[in-house]
Amino acid sequence: MTEPLKLLYNQTYINKLVDILKLQYPAFDGQQFNTLIFDEHWKNKELKQRMRHIAECLFACLPDNYEKALNILQPVSTHFGGFEAMFFPDFVELYGMDDYELSMNALQHFTQFSSSEFAIRPFIIKYPKETMQHMNQWAKHDNEHVRRLASEGCRPRLPWAMQLPLFKNDPDPVLEILEQLKHDESLYVRRSVANNLNDIAKDHPDIVCAIAKDWLGFDKNTDWLVKHACRTLLKQAHPEVLALFGYTPAEHINVDSFAVDMDVEWGGKVGFSAGLSSNQTLGKLRLEFAIDFMKSNGKTARKVFKMSESDIQDKHKHIQKSFSFKPISTRKYYAGQHQLSLIINGQNVAQQHFILHTENIHE
Repeated sequence: MTEPLKLLYNQTYINKLVDILKLQYPAFDGQQFNTLIFDEHWKNKELKQRMRHIAECLFACLPDNYEKALNILQPVSTHFGGFEAMFFPDFVELYGMDDYELSMNALQHFTQFSSSEFAIRPFIIKYPKETMQHMNQWAKHDNEHVRRLASEGCRPRLPWAMQLPLFKNDPDPVLEILEQLKHDESLYVRRSVANNLNDIAKDHPDIVCAIAKDWLGFDKNTDWLVKHACRTLLKQAHPEVLALFGYTPAEHINVDSFAVDMDVEWGGKVGFSAGLSSNQTLGKLRLEFAIDFMKSNGKTARKVFKMSESDIQDKHKHIQKSFSFKPISTRKYYAGQHQLSLIINGQNVAQQHFILHTENIHE
């Protein structure tokens, strides 16, 4: 089993941080820092809580002057990377809200070694016009990490981060940035643009549909970006978006012998199969299945899962698939009647109920 990410912040990691801090700031008290870090609450803290705790402990051990502290932290940050190094921009979020220019420069620096995508968001909320002007400048930066921040930082629904209601209501300031980055040479940046558009599609589907029509067909990189940006609209069976990618109603297809396991035990799998046939080639198909999961209130909630997209030149295709009810942290399962549906090009073509059995399902 993969170890939790929070365990990356171990004694070895903190010792390395202390050693490099002392090179930049000889007065740094490594013993005090260690004592503050590994306090009685440390073991119970999750990843982001540990990240925040490290930033707070840095504040306690560095000079009170914010600019002096940044002058120490910026060269230190070049020795660290990845998600775990996001305590550097977190320091800016915590202690730099009233020092806008210093903080913007620091976030631009820190993002090149980890990411400032979380820390920039309070600045967008407090200084929306000024911060978006900065992010428009970052969209032209020669460093791909800074360009990505211009997009990732203003995603209206960035996971694990505070939401940006301003851009949920009006995405126009965000779209100005995405327009600059749609042909970026970096896949890292283009993926962020696609994810940002996918966020916007959840509140403004017609805007993203129009953008997809406008951007599609420029080159293969932008085509990939548009497809990735439309993934939620495709799952929602938005008719214009389905048609844009060539997925028209599959009225020529017959579904034969659709079968679903009727009884599923907790931790087991529900299997299903079907045959597709036509008197012509099956053609371009987007195959999905949906499960209407039983919830704690006795109602159901649907989740759609993509199986494949292909242009099938045969007249027949056999489908066999399963879904695991193995416990996961992101979804709770409840006993009772569920429904599994087969979806072709956005249309439900077959469905069948099954029962998830268990006593003590959450013990």
